[in-house]
Amino acid sequence: MDTILEMRGIRKTFPGVVALDNVNLTVRSGEIHAVVGENGAGKSTLMKVLSGVYTHGEYSGDIDYQGQTRHFRDIKDSEAVGIIIIHQELALVPLLSIAENIFLGNEPARRGVIDWELAQRKTRELLRKVGLDEAPDTLVTDLGVGKQQLIEIAKALCKDVKLLILDEPTASLNESDSDALLTLLLELKQQGIASILISHKLNEIARVADAITVLRDGSTVDSFDCRAESVSEDRIIEKMVGREMAARYPPRTPHIGATIFEVRDWRVHHPEHAAREVIKGVSFHAKKGEIIGIAGLMGAGRTELAMSIFGRSYGQRISGTVLKNGVEIDVGTVGKAIAHGIAYVTEDRKALGLVLDEDIKKNISMANLAAVSERLVIDEAREFGVADGYRQQLKIRCSSVLQKVLNLSGGNQQKVVLAKWLFSRPDVLILDEPSRGIDVGAKYEIYSIISELAAEGKCIVMISSEMPELLGMCDRIYVMNEGSFVAELSAAEASQEKIMRAIVKHGDKNGQ
Repeated sequence: MDTILEMRGIRKTFPGVVALDNVNLTVRSGEIHAVVGENGAGKSTLMKVLSGVYTHGEYSGDIDYQGQTRHFRDIKDSEAVGIIIIHQELALVPLLSIAENIFLGNEPARRGVIDWELAQRKTRELLRKVGLDEAPDTLVTDLGVGKQQLIEIAKALCKDVKLLILDEPTASLNESDSDALLTLLLELKQQGIASILISHKLNEIARVADAITVLRDGSTVDSFDCRAESVSEDRIIEKMVGREMAARYPPRTPHIGATIFEVRDWRVHHPEHAAREVIKGVSFHAKKGEIIGIAGLMGAGRTELAMSIFGRSYGQRISGTVLKNGVEIDVGTVGKAIAHGIAYVTEDRKALGLVLDEDIKKNISMANLAAVSERLVIDEAREFGVADGYRQQLKIRCSSVLQKVLNLSGGNQQKVVLAKWLFSRPDVLILDEPSRGIDVGAKYEIYSIISELAAEGKCIVMISSEMPELLGMCDRIYVMNEGSFVAELSAAEASQEKIMRAIVKHGDKNGQ
């Protein structure tokens, strides 16, 4: 099998930081090559070097592509020879149609006039190739994230892709959408298109990867040929984190006390369509020192439930009762929810959880400015001390708390979000997809923090799409489907099969 790409001795530095140091990567034509490593290992930086975001001179080392040494000046330069990168944050314009997005900047034209008939015809052909039957004039905003990912791939096919780079393509997808995307990658492989797959989901890598390269601390530590040998998840993890991980979840002995937090008959209507009830009479409780989980498929209403409870951040015509220590409380605004000791760690840390262009210090203090202020003036020394304390406690990897959050890895950004809400001193911590998009090592650290908070007597409400995560961490699990709780399972009785059975059983009832 011919080699399509060889990167040799790649080194890239930022002020005070060596991001890549002697990284080597070889990809063969028509193979799916996984690149794995902890957050901050250098995976995204390496792909930016390859795609021309960082130009030659900003890095050292050699890139040979299709038998020629290449010095890409920018992304357009790499795209011109068939290297297409699809980032975790999709680059689609929501209010443009599928056809407009696919041909944006590459419109078919005759004498300077866009030929929309040709664009629509080509769009239909591309959509068929990726398994979609949507009309070309459908607005992207009306599609789910899974279909948007497939449109990004259709866009790449339009540019005559030879090497497709996917950065965490399934991080925000449910199981069925993830399965469709991975199946498409296997089909593209049959057509001779090579792929570089960056993912933290090792089960997906095991399913599709022909080869695996492991990065750690900016260097290549190992490569595996999956066609020649069987590679276990434990072996990959050991190479990623530099140590053997005997368990994925920290050992924990729960000490559960009295009920702290209770929600009764909670109902929420859609923010734009008032007649549509999104949350339908949900009731649940959480005890001191307890971790409860909320399981469900994408669209079940879990995030909408959490946001509506946290200061009515979602929905309208909200009714129901929230109690803390048996007393009804008013959570009508975010400020009131925080004042009552409730914190919400959003699933979308970049858009809703952090101010990316600010430093770590300001991000940590923003939910409790009164604690670092004197007469409405922020005491910067006190603010720095608080932030640095959380940096040490949560092991946030950074040059200092003055570093911009934008430049942190996903796992360290997640720790900053946690630090922000821990500084608000909550009794009830709602965690929405707390480990999304972070690696195995960072996940373990986040799980350890959650376990420590429960041991301190906090009650934790944990929403996750990863059922093994809920089963590994939670004392009780509520199962949610179509805006309702359809089952409650103790840790002892819960299993993936029972959770899915509860969801399917409820769906069958609604379909009757």
